[in-house]
Amino acid sequence: MAATRTLGELARLVEGEATGDPALPIHGVAELERAGPGEIAFVARASALPGARASRAGALIVPPDLELPDRPLIRVRDPYLAVARILGVFHPAPTFPPGIHPSAVVAASAGVDPAATVLAYAVVGEESLIGPRAVLFPHVFVGARCEVGEGSVLYPHVVLREAVRVGRGVIVHAGAIIGADGFGYAFDGSRHQKIPQVGRVIIEDDVEIGANVTIDRATLGETVVRRGTKIDNLVQIGHNTVVGADCIIVGQTGISGSCRIGDRAVLGGQVGIADHVEIGEGAQIASHSGVHRDVPAGEAVLGSPALPIALGRRVAASLARLPELLRAVRELERRVAALEARRGGKA
Repeated sequence: MAATRTLGELARLVEGEATGDPALPIHGVAELERAGPGEIAFVARASALPGARASRAGALIVPPDLELPDRPLIRVRDPYLAVARILGVFHPAPTFPPGIHPSAVVAASAGVDPAATVLAYAVVGEESLIGPRAVLFPHVFVGARCEVGEGSVLYPHVVLREAVRVGRGVIVHAGAIIGADGFGYAFDGSRHQKIPQVGRVIIEDDVEIGANVTIDRATLGETVVRRGTKIDNLVQIGHNTVVGADCIIVGQTGISGSCRIGDRAVLGGQVGIADHVEIGEGAQIASHSGVHRDVPAGEAVLGSPALPIALGRRVAASLARLPELLRAVRELERRVAALEARRGGKA
């Protein structure tokens, strides 16, 4: 745990404005409901004001427009970003002594930087390179001809198949598999013949990949995840797909092969994207959507099949009325049939 900081120090760290005693000591961050007098909590919106008034927190992080008289505050434009920075003060990332554990298996042709850390039972394959301050946790497998960049961290049971390149400052959480074969077969009339998957995967700098994510190698060429993208747990990315920079991909999303995801796109949970679809820059795909067509830059879509979000909401709202509408249609059909019967079947 880091040393205690003052309210004023924390305000300067997050480029905020301190209200109250700047020398007030703060020794940690806690949830609003559980924070004690020596801790700081945050209030993101006005709906949390009742909880803020009742909180025992020693200080609060608030947006500029919220009023909490007689409470020590740090006013900032973005409370979430401020909390992220302050959490890093009180909970700094662990550090590991450099070196290779005696139980690790490192190929003679591999290169491990002296400042890197390779922990127990990790494997580094032929001709692979591990950069300075990279950390391979126990039971990580790095296949042949891979690269792991400076300061990247691979948590337990991460697998990099052959020819995977991981950039600098990348975090890969436990159980992720990068570079497994893409799903490609050709039917010869009697059986499915496997198409060899001989491409690679490139993960650029500052990417975070959640637990049990799978990113398939390209059939030919490259599957790419560009700089700064953040991928939640249990996401599948198919072969030859290119994911742009600074994207957010939420858990259980599946992206088929040969898709193009534009920079800063946001894909909600359990989104499914068909193969060869292009998602434009800054597009937003709502949770549970099924995308079978290209989505233009900046567009928000909803539903399966995905529709522009205003239309998608109307369609979703109408689904609840389907039994009622069906009954009304049947009643109209009954009345029309009765009228036709009275007219001898003539319109």
